[in-house]
Amino acid sequence: MEKVLERLGQLQDPHLVARFQHFCGVRAKFSRSGSGAGNDRAHEHNNGACLHRVPGGHGGDRPAGTRARDREDVQPGVRGERTEPREGGDDPKQNGAAVLEAVDRGGVSGAPAAGCSSTVKPLRKNSLTGDAGQEFLIQNRFLYYLFTFGTELGNESFYITFFPFIMWNVDAFVSRRLIMVWVWVMFLGQCTKDVVGWSRPASPPVVKVEMFYNSEYSMPSTHAMSGTAIPFSLFFMTIGRWEYPSTLGFCLALCWCLLVCSSRIYMGMHSVLDVIAGFLYSVLILLLFLPALDTLDGFNLTSRWAPLVIVALPLGLGLFSFTLDAWSTSRGDTAQILATGAGVALASHVNQRLGLMADAPAERLPLALPALSAGLVGVAVLRLALGVLVLLATRALMKAVTIPLACRAFGVPGGDVRKARQHMEVELTYRYLVYGAVGFNVLFLVPLLFRYLQLC
Repeated sequence: MEKVLERLGQLQDPHLVARFQHFCGVRAKFSRSGSGAGNDRAHEHNNGACLHRVPGGHGGDRPAGTRARDREDVQPGVRGERTEPREGGDDPKQNGAAVLEAVDRGGVSGAPAAGCSSTVKPLRKNSLTGDAGQEFLIQNRFLYYLFTFGTELGNESFYITFFPFIMWNVDAFVSRRLIMVWVWVMFLGQCTKDVVGWSRPASPPVVKVEMFYNSEYSMPSTHAMSGTAIPFSLFFMTIGRWEYPSTLGFCLALCWCLLVCSSRIYMGMHSVLDVIAGFLYSVLILLLFLPALDTLDGFNLTSRWAPLVIVALPLGLGLFSFTLDAWSTSRGDTAQILATGAGVALASHVNQRLGLMADAPAERLPLALPALSAGLVGVAVLRLALGVLVLLATRALMKAVTIPLACRAFGVPGGDVRKARQHMEVELTYRYLVYGAVGFNVLFLVPLLFRYLQLC
């Protein structure tokens, strides 16, 4: 048991993440001093891992199972302390993935033979604290952009385009089931994070290439979970339904999974253990959930009790997740995911009742991939662009209406929207109404619009 704990401690060690980043050409520019309000804010919000020695004296480190808010007693100089990036002089408009300036860094110790380095800021500010992070050096631009793309495969901007694209241009049957898998995988992953309560890898030594999720807990990696569940579910759902080479489909799913998982280590958001646990957890969920998809989807489509269950079950699960721990961005993300899944499920039930968007009959299977042509690509792009615009408009309109109404209904001051959304009543109301409407429109309103415009 002691050796197992030692091995797990090695996989959790932030220095392992830092070595992977160094190998990939990420170089830190940590300040040597950090004090004052910035450090206090770091201890309060930024989940840098607090490490303890594994009993037995083997020199490995393993994470304390403490929560971020209980780590106020970390003393300066302790290995693994989270230090706040130095502020001053950084233009907040420069925050993001774009290369800001090329500088000659050929003399950096351990740097690969490259012509120049690039000084960049982390991807997006911390969604809870607004912390923009600290500049760092990128000495391999290809890997930087590759892993940036990989991490985007688990973000909202990807979900709001990928799922609708499959639904509107490929196969609504596959898409609505894929969303069901995604909802359960992400819900279980987010709740497990808050039960385990492990923190993000410590910085230093880790370079925070991304800051957006830095205030959330770390174990397991939900990016790794979705990066495993989505491609492999897509493969298993389509392998007998569509005609395409199975080897090609499996290889694409595997590459997708590896890219997303490794990108989380590159970004400094997860330890190796977080990613491995996320992958294995997702595999376990798929083994249990995929065989039940036919039953669950059939219930959503045909049962007269389906609308009640579709609305009540996600709401109950959302209330449960909000009671697990103090507020964090994962609370809103969980409610958002559940609401989107509920909206899609409710729209599928309405479509079935009205005879809209019927699934392909069994005698037509397997479906053949259409030949690519300029017209086919043009219509697909037009559908995607028009549909996403409708979804973004739905989200903006509902957001503008629901947050003030929820604040008034529950007597919450609405001057500071960020603080107002930290109240459970406002957060749940806002997320469920906004993203429930978005999910419903994905499968009901937008296809009706396509039919009216003769884009079907």
